[in-house]
Amino acid sequence: MKSTLTLLATSVALAATLTACAPGMGMGMKPSAPPPSAMAPMGMTARPDADMQAVLDAQSALGAKPIETLTVEQARAQPSPADAVNRVKMMMGMSTLPDASVTTVDLTYPTGGTTQPIRVYKPAGATGANLPVVVYYHGGGWVIANLDVYDATPRSMAKNLNAIVVSVEYRKGPENKFPAFYEDANNAWKWVQENAASWGGDPKNIAIAGESAGGNLALNVAIAARDGGWTQPKAILAVYPIADANPQLPSKMENMASLPLRTPTLGWFGQYALRSPADQNDPRYNLVAADLHGLAPVTIVNAQIDPLRSDGETLMMSLRRAGVPVERRVWDGATHEFFSMADVVADAREAQTWSFGRLRMALR
Repeated sequence: MKSTLTLLATSVALAATLTACAPGMGMGMKPSAPPPSAMAPMGMTARPDADMQAVLDAQSALGAKPIETLTVEQARAQPSPADAVNRVKMMMGMSTLPDASVTTVDLTYPTGGTTQPIRVYKPAGATGANLPVVVYYHGGGWVIANLDVYDATPRSMAKNLNAIVVSVEYRKGPENKFPAFYEDANNAWKWVQENAASWGGDPKNIAIAGESAGGNLALNVAIAARDGGWTQPKAILAVYPIADANPQLPSKMENMASLPLRTPTLGWFGQYALRSPADQNDPRYNLVAADLHGLAPVTIVNAQIDPLRSDGETLMMSLRRAGVPVERRVWDGATHEFFSMADVVADAREAQTWSFGRLRMALR
């Protein structure tokens, strides 16, 4: 059973060509595949920039290991990229305390017959009503991580957008496999609609965002809102989203050894998050095969050294075919998880400035 469920990693490792076309892609349309840099370490598209490498070195020094070599319990407990950023900040003499210009309140929302945590971020100086609202879903492959690991992005978003940002926790595998996390993501969106005004937010002036698995959730919630007649987001930010089940995409072939995420790790996530390999064909997971028409403008952020880079490209192509306005940028020398590292990684600062600027324009 285990070898069957790790189909993604195995098929990538054995693939000899890049000729397979991703599910949902048009005839003859394939993602571009620039050759890996001649200076790239083995199993990586390119060499990370110096500030990015400093974070990777810090995480290694803290004892982190490749996720797919660990049990679920070990993976959840080991040092995270956020811990590595704090180590770098300490080495640079920077404070590791959360930015006090943003306040937080921890609440819960009902879902799946129980409740899940939710964290409301608000600029400390904000007064009155009708602040814009952003609902944010964190990453972790639907198996690991939590609101604390992904604190940096929603905190920065609230400060830079002068907005209320609501970070959503959700059920994860293997305890609660697919599609539990989609049910929770939808329930959180509706709950925020009902409660945003009580925090000083405008539930109609709202956007949605997510990183990695959370980027997938953000797009799925937008689809569910369209189909369910709920308030739809004015804009969608998807940061290196999981979007394409094709194991032979260029970036998955190139990044067998990249950190903190490498291609075999995707198979590990699938083993614990999905009920069976067949779930990879569900359009919620395989977004490039979903009905994407009528969605709000989408912003996609990708890192060069990331097995999910090509997912972002094929998703962009699918959105354009569906008539959805979409803009995408790739940051060279950056790896998966870079987006939340704006305090110590220059590419993250640039990516946040660009993507938050696009959200700001939509939330006027």
